[in-house]
Amino acid sequence: MVTTKAELTFKHNLNYGRHGWLRLTPAYSVKVVHKILEENRWIRHVLDPFSGSGTTGLACAEQNLNCDLLDINPFLIWFAEVKTANYSEAQCREARIITREIAQKLSEPNYNNELWMPAIKNIERWWPATERALLAGIYDGIHRRFPERTPVSDILLVAFCRTLIEWSNAAFNHQSMSFKESGPSLFDYENRSVLLENYLNLTDRIIESAASYIPGRVQSRLADSRVVHRTQGRLYDCVITSPPYPNRMSYIRELRPYMYWLGYLKEAKEAGELDWQAIGGTWGIATSRLAKWQPEGEAIRHAGFYLMIDKIAENSPLLANYVHKYFVDVVTHLHSVKQILRPGGKIFYVIGNSKFYDTLVPVEKIYADILRQLEFDKIEIEALRKRNSKKELVEFLVSAEKL
Repeated sequence: MVTTKAELTFKHNLNYGRHGWLRLTPAYSVKVVHKILEENRWIRHVLDPFSGSGTTGLACAEQNLNCDLLDINPFLIWFAEVKTANYSEAQCREARIITREIAQKLSEPNYNNELWMPAIKNIERWWPATERALLAGIYDGIHRRFPERTPVSDILLVAFCRTLIEWSNAAFNHQSMSFKESGPSLFDYENRSVLLENYLNLTDRIIESAASYIPGRVQSRLADSRVVHRTQGRLYDCVITSPPYPNRMSYIRELRPYMYWLGYLKEAKEAGELDWQAIGGTWGIATSRLAKWQPEGEAIRHAGFYLMIDKIAENSPLLANYVHKYFVDVVTHLHSVKQILRPGGKIFYVIGNSKFYDTLVPVEKIYADILRQLEFDKIEIEALRKRNSKKELVEFLVSAEKL
């Protein structure tokens, strides 16, 4: 019987050193990567083509393994670089000193509360006035001290990101993001003191884990993983990854607050453009383009696939296009992955099934058939855990070996 296992989700990572720096709901547990590496001790060089928050890269590097990370989102590439870098004692000490200088300045009654804020639509729904002003002050303090990127500014910006999401009203625990109501504060000065104490505590925890030494080498690269290209003639031992699921949950949805504050997004349409390039992206303009999408390329050789698409189309032609395009992109991706894997190399994909109306999309079985279509060997499907939404939804580990 497949059961819900919180230890196999991002929740396990939250109290696991650097793995807990930022939460990303679709992220999988570091325990999954540890188990794969434990059972395949011959692995030396890993690729994660959908690296997200960098779980695979950090887990490999902590075990002195090399890992290359690819992602289409520039914020996630920056975050993975920072998360897997080494920091000296002097850099950590400097980060602590500057954090306290910033907090001291913001604790003064007459601090400047009219600083730059990002152009996030309805920003007042994300953060109450006091939190917004303090976030602007923290960001301004970091930016004034470090106009250019340095290891210390990287640590401070990760702490800033952790703080802004902790203070946010947003809830990311389901597909349609919601905002909780924030009550008025009668004692603004006391409220600011509590918030700044929280900022100091969060930053200290991040600096403490940043001081740990990471022996392995991680390289992060901005790339569209629908087609993975070989780098410097390199062939990989293994691919460990978790691509987006065909469930309309967009990564960009959860990343927008970080990306706006750090300058990776300046206006809303940029998020839609980025999501259109991602497998399974549906945010903003990506949805309108899906409505016009026509299938091209290789057919999906899974029994009943086109009947399943037709059944979804009876309720929503748009969602039928979404599911169809998702698997066309997956075929293209897996074909390219085969070219950069050495003979005998293995792939491990953490993937979840989906359901649209009454039609179950057996994602794990379709992946397995695509891998057979591409002549992979030793294809296995392991049920990892029951997901928290509909009872039929399960997360799987699909693995295979290149002949």
